[in-house]
Amino acid sequence: MSQVVDFDSLRRAMVDNYEQPEGPARNARAEQLLVEAEKLNIPLAVIEALGHQLKVYNYSSEKDKMFVPFARLLRMWDERPEDFDEYETHSLHWVFKWMSAGMLGQPHIPLASMEKWLGEMEHRYRLAGHSERAVRSAEFSVAAHIGDLARAERAYAAWLAADRDEMADCHACELHDQGWWQARKGEAERALELWRPVLDGEHVCAHEPHAVLASSLLPLLRLGRLDEARAHHLRGFRLVRSMESMRGSYADHVEFCALTGNEARGLELLAERPAYFTDSGEPRSKLDFLAVVTLLMDRLVELGLGEQAVPGPAGREWTARTLAAHARGEALALAARFDARNGTPYVGERTRRRMDRRPLVDRLPLGVRTTRPAPAPAQVAHAPVLERDLPALLAEARRLSEALHPDAVDAWAAVARAAEGPELDPRDHADLVDHEAISRGPAGAESFERAAELYAAAGDPGEALAARARAAFVRALTGEADRALEEITGLRQEALALFEEGGTGVGQTASVLVGRARILMRGLEEDEGSAGAAEEAVRELLAFAGPHTGETRLASRAAEARAMLAELAGRAGDAQGAAELLARAAEEYVAAGLPWFAVEHEARLAHLARQLGDTESAERAARAALEHGQGLLEPVGQAQLHLGLAEVLSASGQSAEAAEHALEAAHWADEAGEGPTLGAWARHQLGGLLLRQDRFAEAAEVLESALPDLTAQTHGDGAIVQTLWWLGDCHTELGEHRAAAERWLRAAEIARHWPEQRDHAMLAHLAAEALSHAELPTEADRAYSRAADLWRDLGNTHGLVRALRARAWLAARGQAGLDAARELMGEAARVCESGSPEDDEARVRLVTELGHTHRQFGELIARSAGEGTDEETPRAAFEEALAHLTEAVAVFASLGAGALDLRTGAELAAGWLEAELHRPDAASARARAVLSAYEGADGDAEPVRARRAEAERLLEAQRER
Repeated sequence: MSQVVDFDSLRRAMVDNYEQPEGPARNARAEQLLVEAEKLNIPLAVIEALGHQLKVYNYSSEKDKMFVPFARLLRMWDERPEDFDEYETHSLHWVFKWMSAGMLGQPHIPLASMEKWLGEMEHRYRLAGHSERAVRSAEFSVAAHIGDLARAERAYAAWLAADRDEMADCHACELHDQGWWQARKGEAERALELWRPVLDGEHVCAHEPHAVLASSLLPLLRLGRLDEARAHHLRGFRLVRSMESMRGSYADHVEFCALTGNEARGLELLAERPAYFTDSGEPRSKLDFLAVVTLLMDRLVELGLGEQAVPGPAGREWTARTLAAHARGEALALAARFDARNGTPYVGERTRRRMDRRPLVDRLPLGVRTTRPAPAPAQVAHAPVLERDLPALLAEARRLSEALHPDAVDAWAAVARAAEGPELDPRDHADLVDHEAISRGPAGAESFERAAELYAAAGDPGEALAARARAAFVRALTGEADRALEEITGLRQEALALFEEGGTGVGQTASVLVGRARILMRGLEEDEGSAGAAEEAVRELLAFAGPHTGETRLASRAAEARAMLAELAGRAGDAQGAAELLARAAEEYVAAGLPWFAVEHEARLAHLARQLGDTESAERAARAALEHGQGLLEPVGQAQLHLGLAEVLSASGQSAEAAEHALEAAHWADEAGEGPTLGAWARHQLGGLLLRQDRFAEAAEVLESALPDLTAQTHGDGAIVQTLWWLGDCHTELGEHRAAAERWLRAAEIARHWPEQRDHAMLAHLAAEALSHAELPTEADRAYSRAADLWRDLGNTHGLVRALRARAWLAARGQAGLDAARELMGEAARVCESGSPEDDEARVRLVTELGHTHRQFGELIARSAGEGTDEETPRAAFEEALAHLTEAVAVFASLGAGALDLRTGAELAAGWLEAELHRPDAASARARAVLSAYEGADGDAEPVRARRAEAERLLEAQRER
């Protein structure tokens, strides 16, 4: 913390304090600085300290403290305006607007006082010669707040008609308020049109586009522009997360979660800001917050989660139900205070409507990690089934069974519930037990045996053998492989003999044969030597079922046999053959009306086609798998298919659509309870795809949410390094250089243990660049030194040279000084000169690096001279710099036409130095050399146009001299 000893140190301390995070600590420091300012006995120091206090109060949760320092400032102005300099005079009039907005947010300030204040503001602005634009804007805010819509429209029109002057809010803030008004009137499209320049970055300020992104969420949802709404939430929440003063915008993001099926994320947002429940410095934003808390809690209660523990005001434990009642009561009481002050019911009416909003989207996946609330135990009460319903249920179950539909098991479960009282026909009873065995999975062997007994008793020996074959396969799955193989061998012989005698049909015999094939294929996982026996069994199945593909069940058996052959081909190393067999198996399933059975094989085909480099087939298969599995697969299956298609599309450069599927994969993984495993991998992929589209804020949010779940054991340390690497890229693009350095350094620490050290070197270098941008020169030099050592060990001349040059610049600007910088630049040049390029391309790259090194050497010396180094005279430094630039020109010239732009750039830099050395003829000669070099070149091309323009300026400067 800087100490205040004079006016300059006070000013530095105020600048330092304003750069601190919003909140009570910054406010307390501002109060302390005012005390220090008063000790200096300089009126302007007190004025500036009061202005600083006003600013930090305004951008905090303690807005109610603004009025005291402003009243004191206004009194000082009225008594001695000459104590105010030009900037503080401007600031005093500027914060009149803050007072108007601040009064609106304080229900204890009477409406009459606000109206009087508007008149005072108008009078003082007129005296100071300011436009009435800011006054009309303030009047509009008052009228809109109390619900005087006619007056609000008049003030709005007058606001826009008045001239913009130095008292008008910045373009970004004005556009936010104008769009907010259009959205309130239901003109969502018009609002978004007004906000577009802010959203596109044309107009920004300290709190925009933060507020616009939050305000745009509801209009976008209402217009059905869901992708934009998601993007604005991810991007906008990242901006407001750390800004204590933006509770109203924070509330908009909580509301968005409550209206889009993202209640879990809404709870996480509440947990991040516990003080928002109780901060009382700005009641209006507290009302906004409590209203959306009520909305979110009511939604949880509606979903059966009323007893779910939730974050709330400190001091007690809260459930969704108790917090819903508390927040509603607090919000309505606060709204009533505003309405009593305003003399209208407007605030209360709007608050009730907001609390009672209905979801606008059932499900809007965000891609970020959330911990889902635990659902209340389901109390399933099956309606009593009448005996007369049983035949219909049996008919439906048989229909689905014959179609091999995935819902058949559930249909037979319904039959089981209905059959608890009535006596079933023996065959119906056998079918029921058979399907119960299917539903039991690995525990179904005994049930299959029971079904076999019932089939035999019902006079169907063929189906009894098929049921016993199913029991054998279950045993193979549960570790009894030898017993299963022995059983299925005997069952095959019995089934074939029975078929020859006409005692059973093709379908039932095929069921036994498919059991044998499955058991032998299963055995390959432990004994590759049994591939011959497995293939013989599969081909027997195909020969038996193949001629009967007109029947659904037999067509299924033939297609399954084809898929087994594909697996055998893959195991034998015939990837192309495996792909062709998988494609045919999938086609046969679809042709038989069984697309759901094709899904697994299409997914495998997509993976195999990618390995073969056939991206077109991979994409086609992945899309088919997703289409055929739609509505039938469990959430984890949906996640896997979406992720598979995302990976295929990403590999072929279709990043936008790939991101959509990665987003869906993350959502379905969370639904399946696989968020920390499959979900983390999907988020990892999604973040990279968003980054590829330059959607940096969204990518950062997604990657940060993936990172805690990524583990070396589950995902591999390469995934962790890649995620950190991508996050560093995001932080850099967002101007968060210190954060970028932290990510890259962490990634470098992991990569340090890898056998191949190129990634380690690259990450160290990137971290060094970020530390330099973050103005941490000591740390940057240390990282560059680490990178240089790594590049040297790797024999990477280019990386080494660039690290040495970067260290030279840091040395020149820091304590090491110009001599250390010279040594580092000299070393960089020597490394280039001593290199041994393998071919012409490598030689060109190395010579180019040498040219860059000489140019940067010259620029470093020249800039250091201008900054007051220990050179005897600037002239000597310029001569030294010129020598290096002249060398750079020669080096680039040796590369011919390919380095023309580099040569002319160095030539012009040398020309300006010649001018500094008062050598107009030499400077002019260099300028003419550049113009001559571009004779006949396309004058509209860059950098031709820029080089010519600079050369002309250099010539003109010499003519004037």
